[in-house]
Amino acid sequence: MCHIVVIGAGITGVTTAYELGLLGYKVTVVDKHLYPAMETSFANGGQLSACNAEVWNQKATVLKGIKWMSQKTAPLLLNPSFNLHKYSWLFEFMGHIKDYRANTHETVRLALMARQRLFEIAENEKLQFDLEKRGILHFFHNQHDYEVATQVNNMLCEGGLERHPVTLAEIRQIEPSLTGEYYAGFYCPGDATGDIHKFTTQLAKATERYDVNYLWGFEVTDFEHHDHGVNLRLKASNENMVASEETEILKADAVVVCGGVGSYELAHKLGDRVNVYPVKGYSITINLNDEESQANAPWVSLLDESAKIVTSRLGENRLRVAGTAEFNGYNRDIRADRIQPLIDWSNRNFNLSTEHVVPWAGLRPMMPNMMPVVNAGKREHIFYNTGHGHLGWTLSAATAAMISQQVARTHPI
Repeated sequence: MCHIVVIGAGITGVTTAYELGLLGYKVTVVDKHLYPAMETSFANGGQLSACNAEVWNQKATVLKGIKWMSQKTAPLLLNPSFNLHKYSWLFEFMGHIKDYRANTHETVRLALMARQRLFEIAENEKLQFDLEKRGILHFFHNQHDYEVATQVNNMLCEGGLERHPVTLAEIRQIEPSLTGEYYAGFYCPGDATGDIHKFTTQLAKATERYDVNYLWGFEVTDFEHHDHGVNLRLKASNENMVASEETEILKADAVVVCGGVGSYELAHKLGDRVNVYPVKGYSITINLNDEESQANAPWVSLLDESAKIVTSRLGENRLRVAGTAEFNGYNRDIRADRIQPLIDWSNRNFNLSTEHVVPWAGLRPMMPNMMPVVNAGKREHIFYNTGHGHLGWTLSAATAAMISQQVARTHPI
């Protein structure tokens, strides 16, 4: 039987392992952590958001980034210190401004495919992950921002998205918990929210029924290619209780790299250039410990354009609030000055208690064109499913199916 090794047990790695398992492959997933979904898939914004498919490659984004460089609380923050990887990435990002419309349309298409597939997986495997199919409400605070967004909305709808404008009165009706002042907005009824960590953890457990095994606490240090496949050199990670300097060999007929921000280095070892850059995002999980907070927290998922902040209701007792983009390398520090704006925003827009808040930061694996890498490498037996940026939760169910079919075309079971 053909043996496929998947590197990474985040949302893309586990969904890829699932699809390969369904096709009948023997699959081994390798991850340096001891559990699934311990990095970017741990506490994201929670939105399954085809409505957020617009890529960032615009002149306006670049100008805003320059303007916000001196503001620590800005939605987009760029550390200006020189780093070759960072500035080469930014240069390539600007080079893809010409692809803005086409890539946005393609992202919408992928997101709609993924949404349907994820719902199918959840139903087939009986996964419980605080799924809410209540749509996403995108609101604006002034007429200018709304008029600019109208052009974006038209483009998204051209790509096949169902999303319509709503008035202030309709905003209040769709989500009565909102207490701020707003101008107008858009509502996407087909989008949803859920706990990505719960989904990934439960799906990883479900994959074991399909001949998928997991090697927890191991890192891939190198690759050896041969005519019939790839040998992976593994070393116990720092989290592994039996960590040592000894290496182990894992033999594979093919390898799928789903390594998140680690994909850049892995691809380099494989002779490929996958220009993933880590873009940090922050979230808070508000524990709704009292009845008043539970009653006043939103159930419909929200997106505030001015603050670039999103919300997701995760069951009766939790509200996830997330946002910001920070270009600061592989730094994973949780900064208080980036968390506080999320708390302040929550207090401005809802009558609930923010006494019990859990902060988090994660690194989004972003490509310069804002599109995921779902294809074969230069060498035989190597494949990539990575670089999903802020839309890993939204796109992974589609790209997992796509890369699995690519594997099947060249590596029959």
